[in-house]
Amino acid sequence: MKRAAFSILFLAVGMIPIGLAHSASGAGRAVTFEVAERSTSVDTSESRHTVVEAGAVSDAATATPDSVRDDEREAARRRLRAGQAGTYINDILNERDSSVARWPERTKDPLTVWIQPKSTVADFTPALVVRVQQAFEEWGALKLPVRFRFVADSATAEVHVNWIDHFTQPISGRTRWSRDDDWLITDANIILAVHHSQGDALDEDSMRAMALHEVGHLLGLDHTRDATSIMAPMVRARQLSEADRATVRLVYALPAGPLR
Repeated sequence: MKRAAFSILFLAVGMIPIGLAHSASGAGRAVTFEVAERSTSVDTSESRHTVVEAGAVSDAATATPDSVRDDEREAARRRLRAGQAGTYINDILNERDSSVARWPERTKDPLTVWIQPKSTVADFTPALVVRVQQAFEEWGALKLPVRFRFVADSATAEVHVNWIDHFTQPISGRTRWSRDDDWLITDANIILAVHHSQGDALDEDSMRAMALHEVGHLLGLDHTRDATSIMAPMVRARQLSEADRATVRLVYALPAGPLR
């Protein structure tokens, strides 16, 4: 049996209010992040599905696989109804055809993250790497069933963060992740621009806010209409909101896949 791998590309536009972000010349300006244009591709060339079959005899009628899945979905829906207050989970489900995409549990075996340590891009400084690390650490402090571990060797990393000078589109960040046909995320990459498409450099605080937004996508979050959250398309927040925290915790309390 073939397992499909779906690649999701996030391109979102976010902005920080004028006065919070500054160019190198000191002029206040808006900061663009990513935006809601998404492309999906399917690659079925690689077989990843392992099927293990076993049989047992029972005097009583046993549930069929379909009824088990229905029971699991109903339990997930009950969990969703109980935990959705204070979250923007419905915004995510509306974008994903009522499905949850997330990483499998990775507490004992953390996701390995490589952040490009050096770049020849003008205005790049090692302080930007520190800001991106802080963004991962802020999400990691929520003690989700997914942990992060930074590695020095890109070949051993499952998540890569790379730098470019600027995008040709009016964006400053891009996240791409892939999932299997069980809606479990399998790998991810983030690209961050040192400069706006117009040429001005992002300051450290703007880069940290952008990285928070992109790591949210990496974890499986989509955009929300809540303008106070880091996952708003027009990013005004400088740190995670209570809704950001509650939503990602709920995502990782639910099973991956369709809920309806």
